[in-house]
Amino acid sequence: MARLAFFDLDGTLADRQSALSDALTCLCRSRALGSDAERWLRTELADRATVNDFARLRDAFGLEASAADLWQEYVDLMSAAVTCRPEVLEGLARLREAAWTIGIITNGSGDIQRAKLAGTGLADLIDGVAVSGDLEIRKPDLRLFELAAFRCGVSLADGGWMVGDNPAGDVGGGHRACLRTIWLRGRPWPDDLPAAHHVVDDITDAIAILLNETE
Repeated sequence: MARLAFFDLDGTLADRQSALSDALTCLCRSRALGSDAERWLRTELADRATVNDFARLRDAFGLEASAADLWQEYVDLMSAAVTCRPEVLEGLARLREAAWTIGIITNGSGDIQRAKLAGTGLADLIDGVAVSGDLEIRKPDLRLFELAAFRCGVSLADGGWMVGDNPAGDVGGGHRACLRTIWLRGRPWPDDLPAAHHVVDDITDAIAILLNETE
């Protein structure tokens, strides 16, 4: 099997929720947004965010700033706030040293996801990234996995791994792509979804499984 590992980003390699909370606190302070607008943002952006959300925010609360300006400030704040633990970065560096190809497959808008990769230092450790906003499709769509393989210069036909916290998107998508899968436990598991090949409680455990495959 090829030494190929795809990783999800939010909730797997990077802590989106903490970053989101910090970014929204800063945004609301910067734009003098009241508690109603802040509650709206925290609800609407809980799972994902796009520039359209900020157009809706502008309309709902009569803001003078453009949606584009609000979105760019949010992107900048998220990229500054998002973190990836040092031991995770070290684990990915060890995979690269062991001749693994590393890709990111993530749902979201391209500009913010790439900003997160740069902000965390992950961008220096990966060979390619496929973001759902690139094709206006989302995991588990097989085309996103094919795009990731293309951008990494590899073929899904050679096999590999998908690692993530979303049962349907990451594990289900990995199954569709004929990849072996590692699920980062947390979300409820759907009854009708085939089991992951491995289940772990921490992303470093997933990286250890991959490194063990190298030995």
